[in-house]
Amino acid sequence: MTPLPLPDGIAQRRVAGVNGLDMHILEAGETHRPLLLLLHGFPEIAYSWRRVMQPLAEAGYWVVAPDQRGYGRTTGADMSFGADLAAYRPLALAHDALCLLRVLGREHCLLAGHDFGAVVAAHAALWRPDVFRRVALMSAPFPGPPTPGTRAPDLDAALGARGLEHYQWHYATARAEAGMLGAPCGLPAFLRAYFHMKGGAWHANTPQPLRDGSASELARLPRYYVMRRGETMADAVAAALDAPPDAWLPEPELAVYAAEYARTGFQGGLNWYAARISGRFAADAAMFHGRRIEAPCCFIAGARDWGIHQSPGALERMPDACAEWRGAHLLPGAGHWVQQEAPREVAGLLVEFVGAS
Repeated sequence: MTPLPLPDGIAQRRVAGVNGLDMHILEAGETHRPLLLLLHGFPEIAYSWRRVMQPLAEAGYWVVAPDQRGYGRTTGADMSFGADLAAYRPLALAHDALCLLRVLGREHCLLAGHDFGAVVAAHAALWRPDVFRRVALMSAPFPGPPTPGTRAPDLDAALGARGLEHYQWHYATARAEAGMLGAPCGLPAFLRAYFHMKGGAWHANTPQPLRDGSASELARLPRYYVMRRGETMADAVAAALDAPPDAWLPEPELAVYAAEYARTGFQGGLNWYAARISGRFAADAAMFHGRRIEAPCCFIAGARDWGIHQSPGALERMPDACAEWRGAHLLPGAGHWVQQEAPREVAGLLVEFVGAS
């Protein structure tokens, strides 16, 4: 397989024996330095951290970003629709991160996660604060563990009466991947539109808190979060097809994403959503109801990212969910892909956070 085109100072290799996976990682910095582990989201891969890894390494860290289970060049996972979702629940994904540490010869690390990677990072820090000793969450706030015996509301059911569909429920269907891979505009154009519409340059990204989780409030979310029922994600972002290219994602870098997803498909990542909305694994986190993330924790996001408000009240509850809350940083002009759109600012905030006493 052709090596990824990476910035100077970033290497790539495979790490065998990671909880049944051969995990593809990117790394920068000297291996005797404190380890900073970076977890990507959807539809990203380890490559999404390319702009911050070398600055973090220059600040004195061994920086490692894996392609997580079901993504990129990591192999060994069942990436089919209908796979056993137990392997894709947050507990299992956090276990993957723990196993990677062990294979790398480390007992603990610093941790950052973006998007769904932030969900994994939050749960990892909640469950093992002795291992994951500082955690920076990006773009997906953590409100704390759920109440035992309760089930998360079916956001999609109420939206269905309005002819709408929540994107996470769409992602759990068999037609989700087909709609992306088979986008009439082609895969590269679909990905460009998807990244652009959730980015800071999209004119309609003026996020505001939702009052509650009612269908009327959720319907205020952008179309990439609350879709028209029956459409594909390619349909939902079609309005951005004619948008100019983003400066943070030039054509050669977009081509990396397109080539990786053309080869692997999206189903591995979509299985994360199917596991989440199934309700089957809520007890994993509910066991920790009343507990907080004990490790120092901060939140970083773009000020133009609707993702910070898609779960009503989550951002506002973070100070209570974290015992050592170090604050939220919303970067002006940036959207959902904050570590790619504003890498200098994100790297600076991370260095300040992980190096603080």
